[in-house]
Amino acid sequence: MSTEKNKSASAYWVTNPKQGEIRAEALNECQPNEVLVRMLYSGISRGTETTVWRGGVPESQYDRMRAPFQAGDFPFPVKYGYMAVGQVEEGESALIGKTVFCLHPHQSRFTIPRQSVTIVPENIPAARAILAANMETAVNATWDGLPRTGDKISVIGAGTVGCLTAWLLGQIPGTDVELIDLEPTREAIAEALGMRFSTPDNAAKDRDLVFHASGNPAGLVSALEIIGAEGSIVEMSWYGDKQVSLPLGEAFHDRRIKIISSQVGNLPADRRARWNHARRMQTALELLQDPVLDVLITGEDDFTDLPTVFEKLATARDALCHRIRY
Repeated sequence: MSTEKNKSASAYWVTNPKQGEIRAEALNECQPNEVLVRMLYSGISRGTETTVWRGGVPESQYDRMRAPFQAGDFPFPVKYGYMAVGQVEEGESALIGKTVFCLHPHQSRFTIPRQSVTIVPENIPAARAILAANMETAVNATWDGLPRTGDKISVIGAGTVGCLTAWLLGQIPGTDVELIDLEPTREAIAEALGMRFSTPDNAAKDRDLVFHASGNPAGLVSALEIIGAEGSIVEMSWYGDKQVSLPLGEAFHDRRIKIISSQVGNLPADRRARWNHARRMQTALELLQDPVLDVLITGEDDFTDLPTVFEKLATARDALCHRIRY
């Protein structure tokens, strides 16, 4: 049975454009098919969550952009987030005390269906496991891009997802991976991850495969400039309510360039017969063993500071994944 303490929690809600607050949350009794999780850390997915925070989700995408276990509706008020690492306090006996990852908004404790949590491997620190959702996106993107041994690959956008994608691609034998970003300070991140860095002006050209993850339409234009003939561009960015204009005249058709949409909500068609979301998430967690990936967590704040954290992140040029401790 839950104690009185277990029946309450606190959660972060976005209440108006660029405004948020901590609210009290009532918890239901933990049912036989559920677990009660006490949050240890959550992560802020800077691109998507700051878009939600500023009210940038277009009305046409309200349903598509709902996060698992989101409360409220776009535009406001809404409880949003999907990078949660916690410890199971109640539920299936084999899970009690286990560290788990799940796609849940920023909240101190919550009940959630058993099948919605993934056990974090014992060799993965809980503080690093918040990267699992971003790693899952990177895994899905590499599936969509179909990289091959020896490919010359560029990743445009050295945010958390872009860096993880580039790191994964660099594990393929013989690949030449270049990470591209406007922010020169990202060179140190690229070096730590074991790859070459460039700004757009100096980027290598005639690439076999380009992944675009900058969230800026100008980055997709850069991808068109550096991709080789018959090459593929994997578009990972989500633009919210921004309009995107591309130079699809010029040599686009003559060079037979492919632009492939990649979105983590669905598995690629060629994977669906053997994979499901649970297997993909387990794989993403297992891929977080390398301590070098800690370089992608560039800041940390207390949960109680969340109402001011988003304003700071929206203008921080050097921020990648931001960790919230509970």
